[in-house]
Amino acid sequence: MQTVATLRPGDAIDLVLACARKDRLLAKSGTPYLALELRDRSGSIPGRVFRDADRLAAGFDRGDLVRVTGRVERFRDELQLDVHRIARAAADAADPASFLPVAYRDLDELDGFLEHLAGEVHDTGYRALLQQLLGDAELRAQWRRAPCTRGGHHAYLGGLLEHTVAVGTLALETCQLHVRLNSDLLLCAALVHDLGKTREFTYGADIGLSDAGRLLGHVELGLRLLEPRMAQVGLDEGRRLALAHCVLTHHGPDAAPGRRFASAEALALHRINALDATVKGALEHGLGP
Repeated sequence: MQTVATLRPGDAIDLVLACARKDRLLAKSGTPYLALELRDRSGSIPGRVFRDADRLAAGFDRGDLVRVTGRVERFRDELQLDVHRIARAAADAADPASFLPVAYRDLDELDGFLEHLAGEVHDTGYRALLQQLLGDAELRAQWRRAPCTRGGHHAYLGGLLEHTVAVGTLALETCQLHVRLNSDLLLCAALVHDLGKTREFTYGADIGLSDAGRLLGHVELGLRLLEPRMAQVGLDEGRRLALAHCVLTHHGPDAAPGRRFASAEALALHRINALDATVKGALEHGLGP
C-alpha cells in the first residue's frame, strides 16, 4: 500500500491525503503556484501545483482530505510532489482515522467497560436512559470516534470514550467511599456528562469544530441530546432536573442558575471530571511553567 513514508523519486501517485497547508505564491515570472503540505499518518511531504494553480485551488481548502495525482520528485535533497490534479475527496473516500491521532487503548475494551459501568446504575429511570443511549448504534459510533478536545486532554479519536470510562470509574469508587451520595445519579451523570462532544467536532485533515460546537458548545449540545431521550423513557421531572444540573455544572457552577452547586453529586462530578482531565493533560503535555 502506497503511503507518504513509502514514496520514492519517480513514483506516480493517486492518493487521498490530508492538506495541512495551502499557500498561493508567485514565481519569479509572476505566475501563481500553490505550495502545499500533504500528509497521512506515516508522514508529510511538500507539494507544488504549477499548472492551473488558481483553477485547482478553488476545489479544496486547507484542512480538507484531498485526492492527489502527480509524481514524486527530488528537490534540494528532499522529496516533494509535482501535483498534476488535486480536489476535495469524496466524503467516503477515506476514514479520518487514517489521518488523525487515535487512542492507544483498545476501543472495544473501553466499550465493554462503558457497558459494565452502565450496568452498575440500578435506578430504573436512569438505567432505561443509559440503555436507550447505548442502544443507539449511530450515537454509539460517534461516542467511540469523538475526541475530548482538539488540543488539550484526550485530543484524539476515541478520547471521549476513554475519558467517559475514566470519569465513570472514579464516580463508582467515590460512591463506595461516600455512601450517602446518590450513586445512580452520579454514575449516570458521569457517563453522559460529555455526550455533547459527539456533536461538537468535524473530522478531516484536522479535528475541527462543527457550527453547533462553535456556537453552542458541548454542554448545551449534551442537554439538547438528553432532553428528548429522558422524555422518551419517562424519566420524572425530579430526576431529569437533577441529571441536567450535573451536566450543566460539570465544569463548575458558573453556568447554573444561582451560580452554585445544588447537589453533592454535581460537586463530585465536577471534581472527578477535573481530576481526570488535568492529570491526563499533565501526562500528555507536561505540568507547564
